[in-house]
Amino acid sequence: MQQSMRDVTGKVAFVTGGSSGLGLGIVRTFVEAGMKVAFSYRTASHRDRAMRLLAGREERVHPICVDVADRPGMAAAAEEVKAHFGKVHILVNNAAVGLITGLAEATYDDWDWARSVNIDGVFNGIYAFLPLIRAHGEGGHIVSVSSMGGLVAAKAGVYSATKFAVVGMMEGLRTELRESNIGVSVYCPGGINSNIRDSNRNRPAHLGDTRLPGQDLVDFLEDLRRRVPDPERDGPGMDPLEAGAWVLRGVQNNDMFILSHPEFEPAVRDRSEALLGSFRMDGPPAPQARLDEERDVLRPAMYVEERDRVRSRTPSGRLDIAT
Repeated sequence: MQQSMRDVTGKVAFVTGGSSGLGLGIVRTFVEAGMKVAFSYRTASHRDRAMRLLAGREERVHPICVDVADRPGMAAAAEEVKAHFGKVHILVNNAAVGLITGLAEATYDDWDWARSVNIDGVFNGIYAFLPLIRAHGEGGHIVSVSSMGGLVAAKAGVYSATKFAVVGMMEGLRTELRESNIGVSVYCPGGINSNIRDSNRNRPAHLGDTRLPGQDLVDFLEDLRRRVPDPERDGPGMDPLEAGAWVLRGVQNNDMFILSHPEFEPAVRDRSEALLGSFRMDGPPAPQARLDEERDVLRPAMYVEERDRVRSRTPSGRLDIAT
């Protein structure tokens, strides 16, 4: 397995949504590891706070105001990063909106907004930055942030659907880049202290006609805002810097899945066993002609390789290849 990003010192990264929460945790972790980091932001006050936290390292940090749903804007951001730092090695598609709405209650506006950021934004990042990563030939890595809601369906069906899509996108991209020196990971965290519940501040005006979720959920969120005025610092989730360390380690190990919240293991196991148990193995075997035609998709080598890699983990959970 390629590990061209084992040593990240001096490497250049672009992190979307890097001015607060998980994104800022990733930015700070990367900078501390000796990297140069550009990040996108939408809220000026978040950018200013991020730069205060990065004081003394400004020469290795470059903020860019861009909406990941803006395709020309993302193309311009890629060129700006290249002009500022010379090249790009690592892309982290982190920006997302936390639309807590069920599919049964969602409007077209709800769906279009969540899709444009959580799915299209990931594709836009790949489209704009992958050519730059390929161009220098030094190798690189792409990480996209999904969620445990992308592995186990949550009641927030719109959000969960977009995050399932991100998992599929990264698995597909890893298959495509498997023979290259560019790694691909998907990070599926549980709760992380962030501002994602306040996503509506950046909702486009033309997508503003929405139905509120159930009143019990509205009441819960309002109570949470009162009790936790600074969710990045005081929230009940994982500290963003701890999450950033998970992402960095996943890049260095070229992990396919980065899973930092083991409390969700039973739910993922239940889902996996439900899937496997749904196969009927007592029927007639598939014709050999069909097996031959579908050989490449019946058992992609990527899954076999990753399965064997994670089986080689030490009791501490680290891969034997880690240093």
